[in-house]
Amino acid sequence: MVDNSGLAGFGTGVEEAAEALRALFAETPLQENAHLSRKTGARVFLKREDLTPVRSYKLRGAYNFFRKALARPDAPQSFVCASAGNHAQGFAHVCRQMRKPGVIYMPVTTPRQKVDKTTTFGGEFIDIRLTGDFFDDCLAAALAYAAETGALMVPPFDHPDIIEGQATVALEIARQMPDGVPDLMLLPVGGGGLAAGVTRYGAVNDWSTRFVFAEPDGAPSLRRSLEAGRRVKLARVDNFVDGAAVAEIGREPFRRLKGFAASDVRLVPENRLCATMIEMLNVEGVVLEPAGALTIDTLKDFSRKELKGKTVVAVVSGGNFDFERLPDVKERALRFEGLKKYFVFRFPQRPGALRDFLELLGPEDDIVRFEYLKKSARNFGSVLIGIETRQKKNFAALRKRFDQAGWSYQDITDNEVLAGFII
Repeated sequence: MVDNSGLAGFGTGVEEAAEALRALFAETPLQENAHLSRKTGARVFLKREDLTPVRSYKLRGAYNFFRKALARPDAPQSFVCASAGNHAQGFAHVCRQMRKPGVIYMPVTTPRQKVDKTTTFGGEFIDIRLTGDFFDDCLAAALAYAAETGALMVPPFDHPDIIEGQATVALEIARQMPDGVPDLMLLPVGGGGLAAGVTRYGAVNDWSTRFVFAEPDGAPSLRRSLEAGRRVKLARVDNFVDGAAVAEIGREPFRRLKGFAASDVRLVPENRLCATMIEMLNVEGVVLEPAGALTIDTLKDFSRKELKGKTVVAVVSGGNFDFERLPDVKERALRFEGLKKYFVFRFPQRPGALRDFLELLGPEDDIVRFEYLKKSARNFGSVLIGIETRQKKNFAALRKRFDQAGWSYQDITDNEVLAGFII
């Protein structure tokens, strides 16, 4: 259920936004995915927002915001935003397209690759200013710049024109579906602009579709807000899913989403998400950023019985993946699948001890890390040992052999505190 107030005119506005967007890019494809369909028993379609010119849907909202602002009699002459991600790239692309100057505030910690990519999209029409270590520093600087110069602040999600632009995703899906509307639509949520726009468009057109939202487990701003019945700002956010790691759902998006139940939001564990990213890369050759894989991963939360015979659309929100992150993604995926574990062993300081240990390993077990941490006592030392195997069940057999041989050890794989310091 969504807030149905003020629906008149929304559909028309979305149609106008979609028509205007064709000056930038063609409709992104809605692709039936045979691999996911076989796995789930459903007919699964992917709305490929990773195939826009900036590899995310953010371009839609930014362009609609600019278009409507420049149509006003008091049209601004310059624009400003704060972002280190997809919003910055969409903003930059639109600045160049509209030939309007824009200033982008990014944290000093932003990877050079992201800065360079944003520069490529905006060219001479943008000025990137690296400010502070965190997004809040950039936001404060952008707001101050807007107040001082009269530049118009372009928000990433919390504005009706942004929401209207993101809703063009739903319009395209309606045109592209082979047989009516989907039974189930999976939507990623960060600040909520995309989810608010798509669900509102569905309400305008009386869709019978069930909407389910996907949030990172470490940034459940919509879920917590729906549970509380008001917007809740999270005290702590896990930034791994950087495209959706938002501490507080947008005011305007929440107003439009508050009629949904907290149970409509599925929380995606970050390590499980990594396994999905690796699967899509290896099986389908599709490169997704963590936020872009959220909805695909959410399919794992449904039983085959729930999905059998249903038509499902998963909105793939983005593909801006920095391959320098790939080792970390693979590591997290292996740990989630139970194929890689880390142990701290109390290792005896005697000749032959390492050989004795190695003889306990099975034919599919491989040591990928061996590091002395400290000498605990005169005759023993603490050793960090990382082990990979080909089948999850191998670890049960390996532990049994460790115990029978009398080794003293601790599995720290899922100990976030120890793993964060040691691994």
